[in-house]
Amino acid sequence: MKKIFISSDHAGFALKKKVLDFLKKKKLSFQDLGPFSDKSVDYPPYAHKLANNVKKNKRHVGILICGSGTGMNIAANKHRNIRAAQCFSVKSTKLSRLHNDANVITLGSRLISKNNALKYISVFLNTKFEGGRHLRRVKKI
Repeated sequence: MKKIFISSDHAGFALKKKVLDFLKKKKLSFQDLGPFSDKSVDYPPYAHKLANNVKKNKRHVGILICGSGTGMNIAANKHRNIRAAQCFSVKSTKLSRLHNDANVITLGSRLISKNNALKYISVFLNTKFEGGRHLRRVKKI
C-alpha cells in the first residue's frame, strides 16, 4: 500500500495543515512527520526524516513544504533513491512523475497558492511513471 509522508518547516506549516485536511478528505494513507507548530525550526532534519521513510518502500512518496521549496528539495535529494522535484506548475509536476519518477514533491509556501499546491499534489499522486526510455535515464542518476 502506498503511504504518503509529509513534513514542513515553520514557513510551510500553515500550508501543511491545509494539505493534511486535503489528504484526510481523500481518505489517503499518510503520516505527518512534523513539525507540529509554526515555531521556527531548521528544515534539513525534517527533509532527512521524510527521505529516510520514503526510501523504505518503492511505493512510498513524500510531500515537503518550506518557504521556497528549494531547501527541502536540496536536503531530500542528498539521499540515495530519492528523486525530489520542486514543482511550480501542473506541467512541471506531471513531467516530474512521467519522466523522472519523482517520489517526493517539494513546494514553496511563499511562492504558490494553497489551491495550486493542492492541484500539484493531486497531479503528483495520480500520475504514473512512463518507464521506457525514461527508466534508462532514471537508472543513471
